[in-house]
Amino acid sequence: MEKFVPKVEIYTKFTCGYCVRAKALLKNKSVEFDETDISLGGAKREEMIQRANGQTTVPQIFIAGQHIGGSDDLAELERAGKLDAILAA
Repeated sequence: MEKFVPKVEIYTKFTCGYCVRAKALLKNKSVEFDETDISLGGAKREEMIQRANGQTTVPQIFIAGQHIGGSDDLAELERAGKLDAILAA
C-alpha cells in the first residue's frame, strides 16, 4: 500500500533567497513540491495572494491546501517539531 503524501505547493520568485531556503528545507526532508514562479506577476500571482489571505511576499507555502505561510513560518514548524506531523497528515 502506498503511503499518502500531502500535496506541497510553493509560490516563488527567481531571485528570492527566502524561497531558496524554504525549498532547501523541503528537499532535505525529501519532500516533493509543486513550484509556481510568479516573478512576472499575472494570474498566478493573483491566485497566490487570494489563497494566502492577502499576503504578497514570497515564498507562500501550502501543504494539503492549508496555508503554512512563508519561509520563516516553515522553519519555525520544523524547529518546533511540527512539520513532520503536518507532512504525515
